Amino acid sequence: MSYTPMIQQYLRVKADCKDAFLFFRLGDFYEMFFEDAIKASQELEITLTSREGGSEERIPMCGVPHHSAAQYIEQLVERGYKVAICEQTEDPKQAKGVVRREVVQLITPGTMMEGKGLHEKENNYIASITYFDEESFGFAYNDLSTGETKVTMLSSSFDEVLNELSLSGAKELVIAADFNNEWQRKIKERSVMTLSIEDDCSTKESYHSLLEGINQDKLLQTTSRLFNYLYRTQKRSLDHLQKVSMYQTHQYMKIDYFSKRNLELTETIRSKGKKGSLLWLLDETKTAMGGRLLKQWIDRPLVDENEIIRRQKLVETFIMSFFEREELRERLKEVYDLERLSGRVAFGNVNARDLVQLQRSLLQIPLLKELLKKLPNEEANRLSEQLDACEEVVDLLDQAIVENPPLSIKDGNMIKDGYHALLDQYRDATRNGKTWIAQLERQEREKTGIKSLKVGYNRVFGYYIEVTRANLHLLEEGRYERKQTLTNAERFITPELKEKEALILQAEEKSVELEYELFTALREQVKGFIPRLQTLAKSVSELDVLQCFATVSEERYYVKPSFSKDRRIMIKDGRHPVVEKVMNAQEYVPNECYMDADRELLLITGPNMSGKSTYMRQIALTAILAQIGCYVPASEAILPLFDQVFTRIGAADDLISGQSTFMVEMLEARNAIVNATKDSLILFDEIGRGTSTYDGMALAQAIIEYIHNRTGAKTLFSTHYHELTVLEDELSKLKNVHVSAIEQNGKVVFLHKIKEGAADKSYGIHVAQLAELPEELIIRANEILTGLEQKDEVSMRSIPVIEPKKIEEPDAQLSFFEEPAKTKSASLSSKEKRIIEKVKEIDILDMTPMQALNTLYELHKKLKG
Repeated sequence: MSYTPMIQQYLRVKADCKDAFLFFRLGDFYEMFFEDAIKASQELEITLTSREGGSEERIPMCGVPHHSAAQYIEQLVERGYKVAICEQTEDPKQAKGVVRREVVQLITPGTMMEGKGLHEKENNYIASITYFDEESFGFAYNDLSTGETKVTMLSSSFDEVLNELSLSGAKELVIAADFNNEWQRKIKERSVMTLSIEDDCSTKESYHSLLEGINQDKLLQTTSRLFNYLYRTQKRSLDHLQKVSMYQTHQYMKIDYFSKRNLELTETIRSKGKKGSLLWLLDETKTAMGGRLLKQWIDRPLVDENEIIRRQKLVETFIMSFFEREELRERLKEVYDLERLSGRVAFGNVNARDLVQLQRSLLQIPLLKELLKKLPNEEANRLSEQLDACEEVVDLLDQAIVENPPLSIKDGNMIKDGYHALLDQYRDATRNGKTWIAQLERQEREKTGIKSLKVGYNRVFGYYIEVTRANLHLLEEGRYERKQTLTNAERFITPELKEKEALILQAEEKSVELEYELFTALREQVKGFIPRLQTLAKSVSELDVLQCFATVSEERYYVKPSFSKDRRIMIKDGRHPVVEKVMNAQEYVPNECYMDADRELLLITGPNMSGKSTYMRQIALTAILAQIGCYVPASEAILPLFDQVFTRIGAADDLISGQSTFMVEMLEARNAIVNATKDSLILFDEIGRGTSTYDGMALAQAIIEYIHNRTGAKTLFSTHYHELTVLEDELSKLKNVHVSAIEQNGKVVFLHKIKEGAADKSYGIHVAQLAELPEELIIRANEILTGLEQKDEVSMRSIPVIEPKKIEEPDAQLSFFEEPAKTKSASLSSKEKRIIEKVKEIDILDMTPMQALNTLYELHKKLKG
């Protein structure tokens, strides 16, 4: 098929970026053709047209104006697509044939540098995985907008790799072309992530200095793969990339993907939003940088006690220095995002307003330094010394940039008078020229006597003298040269005006060009300060997070925890931090938790809705808060340093991978049991409820015994299997506790208080009543429960089954059952009563109908046998 030269050029460029939308610059538009055009018209809801391309068939085509292309690019990238920007790299006037065009940048989900898709308090990571052998993976991730890069080696299964990838929250993953297909499938199941290919993992000279201190060849290959992809796609100098930081996972408390989700650390399970999470509760940061660091600290709590105590001391100092802290918070409000401003300077997309923001931010640093020096804390004084005010940058920007510059850097009016002599000359010529024009208008009116005469300007014809047709006879012959004819007037030019016009227009054009040159030179000067600005950003971020901890801790009456050497837990008046805040004026019922060498596993029983899950979660959140250096919601707290936290709370099918609720439950349980150590914390909620009663009970008991006898981790295990409470007599380190509830006037009142010993009943029907199930259904359930509680031995068939009542009238719609016979329960045999006693212990209302039927059937077979 024969195409025009331009379409052939398009196809050649497109061949090198097949996995991206190609924005092909044609004049004032970015055009797309063929499949790109069809798909883009659907995604962006723009008109699909067509054009002749040299072949017999018309080529699908759509386009967007270049001046508004950013919003369309952002839409595509937010949906996981890539966009290749192809610009004209040759002056059309000098081109011989088709204008030369090249891809100047590939914009992807992991390489966004600006726009609404880049959330100010969230990092935008792109990651890379390099496979070496079955137990050796390299993992690196980078935020191009801030320049930070981290790398580690993972020497476990691919599950650990998946966990690190999930914790990073990366939006794009760079892998080799031959990366395992099954692993790719697992990655796509876990998150919506763009996969990109980069086979080159050789180290280049352009970023060699960033790898100082990394001597392992595998780490070098992993990082180089990521850097090669960034340099290849961005096609520019990335001077803001920071020195690569190497870390090891054991330096932090491990919180796997499931536990992070179950504990709702950074987003809630239902809404997938920040509100209602631990991050939402804590975020009193005043800077975007501080917000990002806070999230990083929550994702990776410390295990180094010395570093935790260092943070605690600073938090304590801020709490004790209220007025200084409030002043600090006010100053931090004026600090813009130094990290991303630095990135934009290096990337070349910073504007004059950004530089003004940088200047204003730096002006706050001396004030922050003075505030920190006033605090009675050596660490605060040390932080003060670390704050580099970068006075040279402040002075430079103060001399160069006007206070309120325009957004565009190509329209002038951003450089101050007096900054550059030639620019001042051009401006003087422009300003004086316009003054001369005004004077010329007055002179011409006086000379001709035409009061309506005016001197004007437009871009097409330049300057002109306009005279209405009625006054043409008043003009001096031979002096005015006709320039343009209008309906009711004529426009002229004189030799003097023509000379001044050339001077003014030349000065304006050269002034704008020179301002742009001066701005780019200024940007290059600021670029030299990027390392210092990034170091400053780190210190300001830490300062912001620590004042945030102090603010939250003081407002919510948190206390400083201490750490035990004997793995002892002692929490007095503990609260769930998020639930407490959500409840607002309502009083949250605090609870104690005590665990030591003789009390390693707590078996928690009690009614549904009584607070068992909340109690378990609050223990984990208290530990996490303590290990990020924050105070904790209690009146007193002593905790061990946990190396890992595992949770199995709640139930959800994994529909994508085709796994049932029970399979997900077992996989999460396995993850905890296999990986936990004696220094770990395990939270298990209702393990075994997704199968038949005896299966579930057997699994639950076996798991409890395994953890007790083998793992030794501190464990909170909640259950409705009351039969398991006898394990307290058999397992020396297991203790029964329960969430108390009482009955008043036939209704249950949850006290939300943890007490020693086992619960006496589950109150399942009471919970159903609270859920406002139909009254007749509740009556019937109580009738069945009363019968099942009898101790006579009869077969299940002797329990009366009430037939559904036929509903004929609208007012009878709530009557599902016939009125039970009042004398029936009195005639139960001893076997029937014994069956009922067993069934009483099964919380049927907590099961699906099929689970309930299977449970009753299994019980029937067992008792009949």
